[in-house]
Amino acid sequence: MSTSAPTDPTDKHHAGGFPSQEQDQPGLTDEMRPTPDHGERTYQGSLRLSERRALITGGDSGIGRAVAIAFAREGADVALTHMPEEQEDADETVRWVSEAGVRSLPLAGDLREEAFCAEIVERTVAELGGLDILVLNAAYQKDRDGIDRLETAELDRVFRTNLYAQLFTARAAVPHLNPGASIIVTTSIQAFNPSPGLLDYAMTKAAQVAFVKALAQELGPKGIRVNGVAPGPIWTPLIPGTGWDADRLESFGQDTPIGRAGQPAELAGAYVYLAGEEASYTSGAILPVTGGKGL
Repeated sequence: MSTSAPTDPTDKHHAGGFPSQEQDQPGLTDEMRPTPDHGERTYQGSLRLSERRALITGGDSGIGRAVAIAFAREGADVALTHMPEEQEDADETVRWVSEAGVRSLPLAGDLREEAFCAEIVERTVAELGGLDILVLNAAYQKDRDGIDRLETAELDRVFRTNLYAQLFTARAAVPHLNPGASIIVTTSIQAFNPSPGLLDYAMTKAAQVAFVKALAQELGPKGIRVNGVAPGPIWTPLIPGTGWDADRLESFGQDTPIGRAGQPAELAGAYVYLAGEEASYTSGAILPVTGGKGL
């Protein structure tokens, strides 16, 4: 990571609200204003993950891109999944990964499909020579205006993206994981402090916490660690794709003690820690990165 002098976290990144904008999901980075910071110019690795092979779902943008860049600069080969319509974002992430001098493997498809979840594991193992770090990060959320208006098709999309895909992928990956491997789940502050407009999303994030804790108990005796990261309000393409109005975007992240939304780059160190040897006795944990907002 960076070795520069400490900075004031309240103004380290964009400190105000965000202008009105909306995208269809999955959102694209180039259409966001301001552009998120994924650590492209700032993350400095120290080869803490050398010779490891990582698979990151939703690795094309947002938190996934920040983690991919950090892992690559720490010496890990990186496979990443993305939706076909996210090809432009995936190409940019692959460029940064490749510039770090490691192997990259983009995998296009829909994680809601059970067969694709198995395929991404098999291709990662075949083309990178194994799998040591699995980051279950891909997610979908949408603002809801009441439970009585929540369509079953939308509920299915949230649950299949946020829960089924994680189970499908982990199920396929576990037989390939050796002692020392790490599984990291991107959960959310919504698991502990849910917003009514994100009812279904918050339900899946709470379920992910249970998944982390139960799977950590199952896999611990095999030397495989399972942990989660719980982000707070982070500026990613998911946010303009959520369907919030101008007032909600203007106030996004302003209610944290740090006083602003976080940037994807500010999550990367948490994943590097949980993937590496420094966290050899950390399993079943949920690491909050919330700008001080309590879980």
